Order: sequence, then C-alpha cells, then structure tokens
Amino acid sequence: MGILNVTPDSFSDGGLYATTRAAVEHGLALWRDGADIVDIGGESTRPGAGRISAEDELARVVPAIRELAGLGVYTSIDTTRAQVAQAAIDNGACVVNDVSGGAADARMAGVIADADIPFVVMHRRGLSSDMHAHAHYDDVVGEVVCELRQRVDHLIAAGVRATQLILDPGLGFAKNAAQSWELVDRLDELTSGVLPVLVGASRKSFLRTISGLEHFDAAQLDGASASVSALCVSRGASALRVHDVRMTLDALSRPHDTVDHSSIAESL
Repeated sequence: MGILNVTPDSFSDGGLYATTRAAVEHGLALWRDGADIVDIGGESTRPGAGRISAEDELARVVPAIRELAGLGVYTSIDTTRAQVAQAAIDNGACVVNDVSGGAADARMAGVIADADIPFVVMHRRGLSSDMHAHAHYDDVVGEVVCELRQRVDHLIAAGVRATQLILDPGLGFAKNAAQSWELVDRLDELTSGVLPVLVGASRKSFLRTISGLEHFDAAQLDGASASVSALCVSRGASALRVHDVRMTLDALSRPHDTVDHSSIAESL
C-alpha cells in the first residue's frame, strides 16, 4: 500500500501532493513502482493534528481518487468519516483504511457493510491531538490485541463480515517508541489469528532509535522503514503501508518491475 497524503500538514510529506495534478502523478508513480493499492488521505493524523471539516477533506481526496481509479489504479481512502468513505467508494475506492477502527463515526460500519469491501481496523486511543497522553499499558501487545478484538466484535455485530476486516496495530498511535518496538517484536501474537494484519511503520518517529539521527528529514528514514517492514512480513504481516514502495520491495527481495496487480483484483 503506497501512501499518498493530499494534505498541507502531514508529518513527512505535507504539501507535496496537495493539488490534484501532483497527487495523481505521485499516485501513478507509486503504482508503477509496484504498489498494489494507493492509500489516499486528506486529513493529517500526525501527533497533535487537529480536525478539518468534512467538506475540506472531500475536496482534497475525491478528485484524486476519481482520476486514479479512472486510470485503473486501485485506491483506498484513509479516513475516519463515513461520509468521506462513502464518497470515495462512489468514486472508485476499493478499500477503507480507518485509523480509529470505525470508532470515530458510528455510521462507518454501515457504509462498510453495504459496500462489502475490505476495511482496515487500526488500533489507537484518543485523537491525534492527545493520543500520546493515552500511551499507558501494562502489556502493550496484549492490550492492543484485546482492544482490536473488541472493535472487530462491534463491527461484526453491526453487519460487517469478518472476511472484510484487516487489523493494524497502529505503530506510533498512542504508543511511545519502546511500545511500538514491542509490537514489532511480538507481532506474531497478532498475526497468529484468523484476520490478516497490515503494518504501517514507514517514517514513524520510533525508527529514530535505529537510525542514529537526531535531526532529520523524514525521508531519511526510508531505509529503516523498509527493513522494519520486511521484518514485519517475516513475522506474519500480510500487507505494508509505506512511502517508498520501490525500496520496500527491494528489502523484500521482490522484483519491482514485474508486479502482478491481478492478485489484489482477485481479493477485492
């Protein structure tokens, strides 16, 4: 899953792809580099970020999704709003990626159930503006697993099929660096379940502990991102959400110039 932030304030690439033209060009570049899905987000979820209006979010994401889908690119929408998810689906998005796991908007479960498409259920506590205040765990892995299970039970009770669900431990979301590393180290406790697991380690701040960099441009973490992503695959991750698709595929020792996109089409 290649990351496409059409925002002015995302933590690593805010403002780079804020116009539809720039977004589409970068989405195509991610696709050509081997991304199976281009994940488009219009609202920053960086630590401390505030909310934007639904209207602003729609204006940012819908044109890019429409154009990329029209060019044959599989897209997902990164949103916590049911209204935005529905508009994205109507314009060609084939996956919904929700950092709140469907908890932020009570209508999200109904949208996902009706659309019958994959839904990424990420773990977090609190909002982006205050999530670090909630990074208190006795056993971060056990509690993340338990809280994800509660979200899954809620979604299934609301009509979503279990086969639609993909879990994401939410590295860096209401977790400090040590807690994020603990989740990576014990990822098999999450991947040993029935549901597939997506991991988004790319350019997260916890990677600084192995980068040796105190002050850095986020893109300088792409090497560490690719290595940790490959480690997560070795521990059972089924999907990765990354900024640098080509470097990640190199880390996985997968040819990036002969990508077969039919596999994702068959699963949707």
